[in-house]
Amino acid sequence: MNKILVTGASGQMGTVVIETLLKNISAQQIHVITRKEEKRLALQAKGLQAFIGDYSDVTSLEKAMDGVDAVLLISSGDQGDRMQEHKNVVDTARKMGVTAIAYTSRSLKDRVTLTNTLMEEHFATEDYIKQSGLKYIIFQNALYMEVLPYYVGKTVFEGGGFSQIAGNGRVAFTLRKDLSEAMANVLLNESFNNQTYRFTAAETYSFYDVANTLSELSGKHITYNPVEVPIYKELMQKQGLPEVVVNKIVNFNVDIKNDQDSIVTNDLELKLGRKPTTLKEGLKILFNL
Repeated sequence: MNKILVTGASGQMGTVVIETLLKNISAQQIHVITRKEEKRLALQAKGLQAFIGDYSDVTSLEKAMDGVDAVLLISSGDQGDRMQEHKNVVDTARKMGVTAIAYTSRSLKDRVTLTNTLMEEHFATEDYIKQSGLKYIIFQNALYMEVLPYYVGKTVFEGGGFSQIAGNGRVAFTLRKDLSEAMANVLLNESFNNQTYRFTAAETYSFYDVANTLSELSGKHITYNPVEVPIYKELMQKQGLPEVVVNKIVNFNVDIKNDQDSIVTNDLELKLGRKPTTLKEGLKILFNL
């Protein structure tokens, strides 16, 4: 790999990927694309080949991919037409003579039984990449541990507990930083040979585990109260959350209840070169405990 384009360069995942790449290759070998000019200038100041644009702007993608061998497509957010945006990146890569692409997908058990239909777009993007003729690496990443402060609530230590609809469902939570480092290591050290990695924690955790770990770390008794969907929706609506946001959270957590996020592999540990961050270590960081 002579040159790589990292999309979503100013996001949390892109930032860590770039930091890891810079420890091993020249800044001139890294192209980046970002939406905001001030962020582009900051990235350019590090010596990177920085471009302004986004996934919906094909012209900007063409400029960013000029002379590039590989692209890391960091999944778009779900605010717009994510599938079309991903197709734009893949199609532009083919047009510009890029030979390889990597994609940040999700580690989920069964696409057929997903409640959160937004996640199907990850599988559809994988399919599109595989049909493109480009060499590829798919990173199927576990659910970020960073979601826990939102799922648990920022006032959990004041109220003594939290409610969720995830039941006894288990998740192989990972820190985004671990995922990003592992992906960068793969990009640096491996050829694109149409491989798929499942990056997960070494074990799974339920929300009972989350509550017990928060109790241990804080010295306060934190309880997890599993509730049914109608009750949970009512609780969320009382907090003033829009219905579309509530439904999104519900769908995520119904999938957790159904163990969609419970796959465990050792891929992440092997590519990190160390054990992934445990739930206890991660919660300590995320809640400043």
